[in-house]
Amino acid sequence: MSADNSPTPPARTRVALLGTGPWARSTHAPAIAAHPGAELAGVWGRRAEAAAELAGEYDVPAYSGEDGLGELLAEADAVAIALPPDVQAPLAVRAAGAGCHLLLDKPVATTPAAAREVAAAAGVARVASVVFCTLRFAPPTAAWITEQAGRGGWFTARAQWLAPLFVPGSTHEYASPWRKEKGALWDVGPHALSVLIPVLGDVTAVTAAPGPNGTAHLVLRHASGASSTATLGLGAPPAAGGVEIALYGEHGTAEPPRWGESVTAYGAALDALLEAARTGRPHPCDAAFGARLTEILTEAQAQLG
Repeated sequence: MSADNSPTPPARTRVALLGTGPWARSTHAPAIAAHPGAELAGVWGRRAEAAAELAGEYDVPAYSGEDGLGELLAEADAVAIALPPDVQAPLAVRAAGAGCHLLLDKPVATTPAAAREVAAAAGVARVASVVFCTLRFAPPTAAWITEQAGRGGWFTARAQWLAPLFVPGSTHEYASPWRKEKGALWDVGPHALSVLIPVLGDVTAVTAAPGPNGTAHLVLRHASGASSTATLGLGAPPAAGGVEIALYGEHGTAEPPRWGESVTAYGAALDALLEAARTGRPHPCDAAFGARLTEILTEAQAQLG
């Protein structure tokens, strides 16, 4: 208690942000800064000037380079990573080794070995981990997923996620090199799977076929016996863009509500990380789940060629 007998506020978790791109600026940084149980400890970037610019917006220290990363990890309780997956994975292993809890972006990595290494590092260090899949944490869709999983009786499902990131003339800020290289399967595939798996069960078989302009079509068999399909594209005509998810079964048809702002969803993911760190109970959407997603996507990629 302080001298005036007012209660001492609980210590807030110091979160280091690794990454300075559009996703870090629009979602990670504002969500961390606004969270009542966290504080932004600093920003690390591969480019010093980008780190300084973003850190300056929140009046926190900026870091870059190997030495800067080590300094920031030593100051932090957790890391939030907003970097391409194959940059993220080794940094997550290093952060876990430094005792930092992990708030990861999807996909965790693009090889099963790298994704499993992240999960193993979190386990050895006994740090909490959460993989941010927007629909899994946005309050309206998270509640819907829990409700539909509890109902059961689903026969089949479909997910369609189309965006015009890579069409002629596109200057979309999220049209990043790694998305161009890996495509919709790796970028939006985790979103679809993060809804289908908790409701229908793990994927036991996958068939994949290519569609136009990098579109991927998946047919999935699930542990519950249900099947599902997913159509994933980043090169769709602008008028065709959008997200559709539907479940079909003995209850009829169910479709999720709109999920709202990404900052709100990210705040809920940070809630989940802090809860897992406090209780020691793994969250269902942790690094191990992220590794499973990578295994499924790798199997699909092998069929797409």
